Amino acid sequence: MRLIWTEDAMNDYHHNIDFLLERWTTRIAQEFIEQVEDILELIAIFPEMYPLSNYKSVRKVVIRKQISLFYKIDGENILLLRFWNNYQNPRKLKF
Repeated sequence: MRLIWTEDAMNDYHHNIDFLLERWTTRIAQEFIEQVEDILELIAIFPEMYPLSNYKSVRKVVIRKQISLFYKIDGENILLLRFWNNYQNPRKLKF
């Protein structure tokens, strides 16, 4: 299946990396990048591997306890919707 990054997902992803580089270390940021790459490989092969979230037809995978990825299967495509900070108010989460 083909992974498609939404603009929100791309912005969230880069924001998280920038935050890790500013507040933590390059090593921690690199670990996050590698975790995301590993999860995306799994999603591309096994798109239904992760459970449905509370949002209709949207799946959720916890990358780290602080960050979750929300995605949606759309035919032969997997839409990456958001890399969400789990400490934010979930009512602010929009797709």
